[in-house]
Amino acid sequence: MLHINEEAARCLLCNDAPCTKACAKGDPARAIRAIRFNNEKNAWRWVKDCAEADLEAAEKACIHYDMPIRIKELIREAGKSNTDSSLSTFQSSLPDLSITFCGIKCENPFFLASSAICTNYEMVARAFDAGWAGVFYKTICKQEIREVSPRFDAVKEGPSFIGFRNMEQLSENPYEVDFDILRRLKKDFPTKVVIASIMGQSEEDWIDLAKMAEDAGCDAVELNYSCPQMRQTGMGSDVGQDPELVTFFTAYVKRSVKIPVIPKMTPNISHISKPAMAAYFAGADAISAINTIKSVTLGEGSEVNGCQTGSGYSGKAIKPIALRHILAMVKNPIMKNIQYSGIGGIENWKDALDFIQLGCNNVQVCTAVMQYGYRIIDDLIMGMQTYMSERGIKHTANAV
Repeated sequence: MLHINEEAARCLLCNDAPCTKACAKGDPARAIRAIRFNNEKNAWRWVKDCAEADLEAAEKACIHYDMPIRIKELIREAGKSNTDSSLSTFQSSLPDLSITFCGIKCENPFFLASSAICTNYEMVARAFDAGWAGVFYKTICKQEIREVSPRFDAVKEGPSFIGFRNMEQLSENPYEVDFDILRRLKKDFPTKVVIASIMGQSEEDWIDLAKMAEDAGCDAVELNYSCPQMRQTGMGSDVGQDPELVTFFTAYVKRSVKIPVIPKMTPNISHISKPAMAAYFAGADAISAINTIKSVTLGEGSEVNGCQTGSGYSGKAIKPIALRHILAMVKNPIMKNIQYSGIGGIENWKDALDFIQLGCNNVQVCTAVMQYGYRIIDDLIMGMQTYMSERGIKHTANAV
C-alpha cells in the first residue's frame, strides 16, 4: 500500500505546478502540499471535483527528475480520511487563531524569525500578504557587516534535507535604512506586528538602537544575545552566555523605551535559565528562544575559499533541543508572568503546537521558509484550525 507521507515527500513542490495546469477541475499540487505538511485531512478539498482523467493528466504532467509522483494513488489514499461533511463543518466554524503577545494583538501566532528571510521591505511585505502575523526583522547593528559567500549549506542524508548550516551575521544595510524600512512596513501594514531585532556592543549602542526602533513605530524590540558567529567579541552569544551582561543591557534598554523588550537566548550554554533569569529580573517582557546551534559541517558545500569553520545549525533536527530549553525556562518557579516566543525546527503546524503546548505564546519560523517559501503559512494556519475545530476549541489560548 502507498505510504502517502513518503510519496508526498518526493514532490518538488513546484511553484506554478505543471500537474495543476494539466488538471481541469482541481489543484493537485495544493493537495499534495497539504499532505506534505501534515494536513492530509484537508487535502481532499482541492481535488474533490476531479475525475480520474483529470488526475491522470496531472500525473503525466509531473516533471519529477526520477519518477512522476503517483498522484492518482496519493489522492485516493488521502481521500479515505476526508469527507464533504467534515470539510463543511470545518469551513463553517473556523477557530480564532488571534493571540495577545506582550499586550500586542496578533492575528495568529506565526512570525518570521530574524534572519535572511526578512532583510528588506519587499520580503516582509510578501510574507504579510501571504498571512504571517508579524516579523522579527533581521538584526540591526551599528557595526559594518561584511558577509562571506557562500554562507549557507543544506545538510542532507541522501535526497532528504535534515538540517541547515549558516554563517549569516547581521543586516548589511546601514541602520538608518533598516529603521526606515520598519517605519514603512508599520505604516503600510498597521494590523501586522513589526518587531526590530537589535544588537549593540556597548550600553550606548543598545540604548540608541532601541530608541530608534521605538521612534520607527515598531511594536517591540528583540535583543539579540544569541548569534553564534559574530566576528567581533562582546556581541551575540558572548553576551547571552554572561548573565551579568544580559542583566545590564536588558535593564538599560528597558529603562530607555516604553515598547516591550524581548531578549533572545542562546542555546550554546549548559543552563539557559541563568541568562533567562537575568533577563527576567532586569524587566524583560518576554523571551525568545532559541537561536542556531554552534556546529561544524564538513560537506563540500560548507567550504568558503577552501576553508571551513564553525557556524550556526538550524532546521528540523534542532527542534528537540529547542523544546528542552523552552521547558527548562517554563518550569523555572522563579520566572512568573513572562511570555515566550518559541524558535527552532518548526516546519508544520504540529511542530508549532508542540511549542505552544509547552508554554510559548507565539512561534518564529526561518529555515522552513527558506526551504519551502512564505506559502507554508497556509498549512500552518489550516492545520492548527483543523486540530482545534476537531476538539471544539474556539480560541488559540485554549489549545494548550
